[in-house]
Amino acid sequence: MDKYSKNAPHLRNVRRKLRRNATPAEAAFWNIVKGKKVAGLQFRRQYSIDNYVLDFYCPEVKLAVELDGNYHNQRTVSEYDYVRERELADKYGIRTLRFENKDVFDHPDDIIQYIIEEISK
Repeated sequence: MDKYSKNAPHLRNVRRKLRRNATPAEAAFWNIVKGKKVAGLQFRRQYSIDNYVLDFYCPEVKLAVELDGNYHNQRTVSEYDYVRERELADKYGIRTLRFENKDVFDHPDDIIQYIIEEISK
């Protein structure tokens, strides 16, 4: 990945705005993973790769974590998500895990366990 692909300057304000206006699920997930609390891995929030802003990204293992609300159940949005995931995987080798917002609150331990299992593969 070249230096222009990561955290592109033209998306700086977008990333800042997203961090300042995090959803409750994003704030809760950030509290779970910040400070290398999950398997000693450092996650970054609202990190951009090319023109995509990822909710959370762990560069050590090339893992993106996306938190989805009902909005992502719409057909056009889910199609866009699929194309985005394929491009990130094919171009950069980044795996994307998706979790529903409600699961961050209802099953945080399951999410952590799933992430640990995925990075162990």
